[in-house]
Amino acid sequence: MTDPTIEAAAQLLSDSLDLLRAAIDGLPSAALDEQPSGPDTNSLAVLVTHSLHSTRAWLSVAVAAPLPDRDRPAEFAASAVDLDAFLAGFDSMSNDCRALLEQAGPFDPGRIGTAPWRPGDLAQEPVTAAWALIHALVHLREHVGHAELTRQLWNERPGA
Repeated sequence: MTDPTIEAAAQLLSDSLDLLRAAIDGLPSAALDEQPSGPDTNSLAVLVTHSLHSTRAWLSVAVAAPLPDRDRPAEFAASAVDLDAFLAGFDSMSNDCRALLEQAGPFDPGRIGTAPWRPGDLAQEPVTAAWALIHALVHLREHVGHAELTRQLWNERPGA
């Protein structure tokens, strides 16, 4: 990796993935599956699953990698009932995201791609590689913040 943009992105990605992993480390399945403020809020399992799938998809657009299969609605039904499988999935997806940047060829920020998982007309709306890269990192970091706050809510529960 010699492109300074990709190197910077890889560092930011790694930092965000480490923070996201820290937000779920040591929690039981019940904590990962709890919706902190009721049925209209996302659990940590949902936040993590959506964050990783979204990041991998947008990074693929950014570096012109083959687009992964993505079932966005299923991301919002994720559960950590099988804690070991959930954590293994987290680690595997994190490694996939890191590898996309580590193995990226020359970065062409103006290259145009699309994101077919987006709803309606947005699925065909062109985006630049630069936009996709920045969006991947910003969106991930936003959800890292959500996960950290959700973890704090769990930790503040009586008996925690």
